[in-house]
Amino acid sequence: MNPTDSLPAPGRSERLLLRGAAGRIEAELAMPAAPAAPPGFAVICHPHPLYGGAMSNKVAYALASAAQKSGLAALRFNFRGVGASEGRHDEGRGETEDTLAVVEWMRARMPGAPLLLAGFSFGAFVSLKAAARAQPRLHVSIAPPFKYFAHEPLPPRPPCPWLVVHGVDDEVVAYADTQAALDAYDPPPELVTLDGVGHFFHGRLADLQQAVGGFIRRHWPAP
Repeated sequence: MNPTDSLPAPGRSERLLLRGAAGRIEAELAMPAAPAAPPGFAVICHPHPLYGGAMSNKVAYALASAAQKSGLAALRFNFRGVGASEGRHDEGRGETEDTLAVVEWMRARMPGAPLLLAGFSFGAFVSLKAAARAQPRLHVSIAPPFKYFAHEPLPPRPPCPWLVVHGVDDEVVAYADTQAALDAYDPPPELVTLDGVGHFFHGRLADLQQAVGGFIRRHWPAP
């Protein structure tokens, strides 16, 4: 799809190859059947590329689905080195640039539209880093792994309503570590805690979508 091309029709999706700093970025854009007021878009960041993370991840897909059902265009994409995306894994640095490139691509096609920026696990931390420059109107973090990025400064708080969803029984990213990191933010984000939920939300994606969809409906910018 070129810069002059139109967006997919309502309710349809399209696979894309976008331009990024490391080469092509593979993406998929799904349009809502009925747009929110005002129309907007979501960009979704997937989990760790070195552990099988890709835009096809079921949590990333669930985030995109929640956004689309809430009336937003939803764009998932593969970080550099994943799928048809060119380049090599860059430990969150280049992936932040990938995220910003995708946001700007959407902004060129939906000028002035509000952004929901979201991510899961590794993608949650990357999207949080990108938020300072992307300036989303809503931000969603699923199981953000702060402890695994302890060598980096804590990213600034997103300048908007911010939702964090985390399972108490997360076997990859300890809930207590996330809670401790979130306490450093003022004001802290809205935290939804799910009992009996592991890192990959097996059997609980409906609960995740409900939390995210409710957050969008409560906070989506008025016309």
